[in-house]
Amino acid sequence: MNLNRDFPRILTLLRKEKHLSQKQAAHDLQLPQALLSHYEKGIREPGLEFVVRAAKYYGVSCDFLLGCTPHRNGAVLSVEDLPGRPKGRPRKHKTLAEYHQRVLTSSLHIVFALLKKINNESLTKELSAFLFAAVYRVFRVLYSGNPQNPQGLFSLENALYNASVDAGSVLSMARSRYLLGSRSDNPALSPATLEEEFPQHAPALFELIRQTEEAMPPEREPLRAVRPPRYSEEPVPEAVDQ
Repeated sequence: MNLNRDFPRILTLLRKEKHLSQKQAAHDLQLPQALLSHYEKGIREPGLEFVVRAAKYYGVSCDFLLGCTPHRNGAVLSVEDLPGRPKGRPRKHKTLAEYHQRVLTSSLHIVFALLKKINNESLTKELSAFLFAAVYRVFRVLYSGNPQNPQGLFSLENALYNASVDAGSVLSMARSRYLLGSRSDNPALSPATLEEEFPQHAPALFELIRQTEEAMPPEREPLRAVRPPRYSEEPVPEAVDQ
């Protein structure tokens, strides 16, 4: 089999969700622990028999285990599955935009539900500022696609707004991490708890995560540390006047 990079991650995630040690899972799945470790790290690829056995063991579909669907039961997420579908069938050329709109809307529903649960005004302001900046940038790209559109709508200079938005976004995210790091009662989350608490919206969030990670450049191996050059400890000769 030629598995994608989702399989090792999902296989590991399912084991950790059940709070199983790798030794226990390997025993239950009837294979050596070293081999399971290789599967979870993506070093080796299993046969179809193991994929089916692991899917049954963790109570998910093979498609979910392979990262082909965010639904654990193997259903394929479509625009009709997402909440808030308007009446009537959308025209074909609008289906993709409508689908992505619902994925974003459902994902944001979970984000703000978690913010309400955390109940920290400063955190809500910082993460909202980050999201506002992303929408601002997308809208400005669309708005400025026609050079005839009046730019008086924006106060940030066209040549500088990208840098300004980048700086503001980085600062908002840094403040958010600081605020969360100073708390000891942040919500305990996992795919299972998200599905249980947000059954309508969780599949869309999982789909957003999958699409985002697939669109990212492939991960590189970590850079090796470079030893600094060794300098001679001999004294430097004094300059001689000419």
